[in-house]
Amino acid sequence: MTKKELRTKYKALRAQLSTNEVEEMSLQIANQLLKLDIWKNTFFHIFLPIREKNEVDTEFILQILHGKDKEIVVSKSNFETLKMHHFLLTENTKLKKNEYNIDEPVYGLSVPDDMIDVIFVPLLAYDKNGNRVGYGKGFYDHFLLDCRFDSIKIGLSFFEPEEEFIDDVSVTDIPLDYCVTTRNVHSFR
Repeated sequence: MTKKELRTKYKALRAQLSTNEVEEMSLQIANQLLKLDIWKNTFFHIFLPIREKNEVDTEFILQILHGKDKEIVVSKSNFETLKMHHFLLTENTKLKKNEYNIDEPVYGLSVPDDMIDVIFVPLLAYDKNGNRVGYGKGFYDHFLLDCRFDSIKIGLSFFEPEEEFIDDVSVTDIPLDYCVTTRNVHSFR
């Protein structure tokens, strides 16, 4: 399937999930993350979900990160350059919804790409090679290209991987190292 076909398919599948299902499945994903050997790292980048699109609720992961005293990084998107600027999430960080209803930091302590150890990556679909399909703007493709080679890229999904490989993967698409679902941790390393 193409990225466009997968976007349509998985947007429809996510739209069918109830609020309770999203919450329950998000908690299961957070618990699965505890199985990964990533917790010695310091800087963790996390996305803040678009709740209206039934994205994985990262609140449970935030609780784990706070409990483990990790440095949490969130982004602000520039829709003209398709780049993200990263900020340390602290108790003083003020968040504001952007035009796409995504919570973003208003200001804060800037964090360079090369400091980030672990990146939790939003996605709509992915295949058994770790290729992912997002919404198509390319924010995470740009971001992942700018990160350190050894940064750990972890997708979060309510669904298992597509059996068929994504047809139109390009050379600028950065594959995931892992994808965590409600029941499994898929490794692509």
